[in-house]
Amino acid sequence: MSWELPESWSRVLDQECCQPYFEQLRRFVDAQRQRHQVFPAAEDTFRALEWTSYDRVRVVLLGQDPYHDQGQAHGLCFSVPPGVRLPPSLANIFRELHDDLGCEVPGHGCLTAWARQGVLLLNTVLTVRSHQPHSHRGQGWERFTDAVIRAVNRAPKPVVFMLWGGPARKKAALIDVDRHAIVQTAHPSPLSARRGFFGSKPFSAANRALQERGQPPIDWRLAPDVRSVK
Repeated sequence: MSWELPESWSRVLDQECCQPYFEQLRRFVDAQRQRHQVFPAAEDTFRALEWTSYDRVRVVLLGQDPYHDQGQAHGLCFSVPPGVRLPPSLANIFRELHDDLGCEVPGHGCLTAWARQGVLLLNTVLTVRSHQPHSHRGQGWERFTDAVIRAVNRAPKPVVFMLWGGPARKKAALIDVDRHAIVQTAHPSPLSARRGFFGSKPFSAANRALQERGQPPIDWRLAPDVRSVK
């Protein structure tokens, strides 16, 4: 895989990529790809940064690991490529989106329409070994994605950070709440969705926070038909 970041992110993370830990991380992931099946595909590792350039970030939606089953992960947190069955967490997200804003539940799980509007769909760990959740944790990805969050925190425009679940909520310590907004809920996974995600109305809360800061809202609606996804 290419370990070069998209240009807009390279400008703000250049020093991070020169750190010894990042070279160790690169070697670890490259070795894992040689020996095992690793998700997402190499060309999709930094896809979230490619889809949403640094200067266009308006919302950060923070996930954890990529999906670890065949064909699911494509570099955007919670998203799956067109034609792939909805994972349970994503199905719960769509249920809450419908209850919150009345958005029709789409026939696909591809969230690129959100990324195009400035929603950075960032996982805290960007790779995972096939069928082994958490297998690439503690190797350096967390340090790198913390640097991404800090870079967004320094951005001149206010941003809304959507932090779902305990690990994501810990990232609040990296965010200047005098400038930015945080929308915290439980994680949408089946294990925790009923303990605070359902009924939390995070999408309307994010839009309200954007508008209070002079930013246009996100259109959270997705194309109903997979054939309409680009």
